[in-house]
Amino acid sequence: MHRRSFVRLLAGAPLGLPSAAAALGTPLGLAGAFQSLSGIPALRVVSAYAPASAPGMPGPYPGRVVSAHSDKCVDTVTGRADDEVVREMMARGMRTLTGVSTTSDAWRRFFGPSDVVGIKVNCGGYPFCVSAYEIVAEVVRQLTGIGVPVSQIYVYERFQNQLDEVNYAPHLPQGVQIVAAERANRNVDNSGYDPETYLEADLFGEDDTRSNMMRLVSRRLTKIINIPNMKDHGATGVTGCLKNIAYGSFSNVARTHQRGKSHTYSVVGALAAVEPLRSRTVLQIMDGLRGVWHGGPFARTTRYVFYPRQIQFATDPVAIDRLLLDIIDNERRAHGAISIWDRSPSSLKIDNTRARDADPNVNIIIREPGHVEYASTLGLGVYDRGRIKVQDIAV
Repeated sequence: MHRRSFVRLLAGAPLGLPSAAAALGTPLGLAGAFQSLSGIPALRVVSAYAPASAPGMPGPYPGRVVSAHSDKCVDTVTGRADDEVVREMMARGMRTLTGVSTTSDAWRRFFGPSDVVGIKVNCGGYPFCVSAYEIVAEVVRQLTGIGVPVSQIYVYERFQNQLDEVNYAPHLPQGVQIVAAERANRNVDNSGYDPETYLEADLFGEDDTRSNMMRLVSRRLTKIINIPNMKDHGATGVTGCLKNIAYGSFSNVARTHQRGKSHTYSVVGALAAVEPLRSRTVLQIMDGLRGVWHGGPFARTTRYVFYPRQIQFATDPVAIDRLLLDIIDNERRAHGAISIWDRSPSSLKIDNTRARDADPNVNIIIREPGHVEYASTLGLGVYDRGRIKVQDIAV
């Protein structure tokens, strides 16, 4: 493998709209507003994009999830993944999801040579649980195999310092571009974000009430692949497909959860539904090689790392996240920890991250795992477990 080129958006150079943008939407100005109901804050969405005729979320397979399992995919002692086993899991998962006979045709179901493809990774769980190098590399290999030029493939995350830590470079071919919107989670540089595409809400009386979409997402990409991890989260209950694509594509989102209270219940789904993010996110690949059952979205210790040893495939982010709620909650139960649904004041130690990291029965914020069901009310996917069809594959 060769080292690829870094692309930093920190300078704020404007990105030209791709030719597909016109097909995805026409100027709308105010795209919509979510009114305050039962404690849900008023959320105002401004976007110049209309939905595609068939938005990527929930996509062509609502309520369908393919889960590829293998006991050989990762060594639970060393934490190392087996590249060949992962490649086979990826191939069989994509063929099963799409119902075609060849892996290349499965990828052609979503992408073509003219697409500019973003791969939304999750780097926050460094060093023990990030979007796996093996999965990301296989995605790139399949995209180039169907004719997508490496110069039109972007691996992206919000923060450059996280991308630098994970360092996908040695695992990817030269020319694949790795993009961040800002140097670190300091909210001091908005040049990587689109000033005309945002969600506005006054949640805690904060000075900056806007969360802007990344310029790369709104003005450059035509398709997005979402690769989250199976992780616990102290404010949302889980970090799944919805939170990874929503909070990883917008600025100024940490403001939604503070002082023991979380507005993630409504904001996660609202951000995921903003165009053009909703229409362009066409494939969900849940990395379940490793997981985190407490202390997420971080993974600073192996104490809370576990090994689901699976990869899930879908176009419906809600359906995968509905399954993830049970996966994380069951793992917590196995360790004698409180449920992600626990709202007891007795478990709450506000902003005490040291206590939370030391004790899985401590919350620092009242979690909002209900954000997954709320997202379903916005048309992003199927939440009802009885309507979700899971196809299991053993590799």
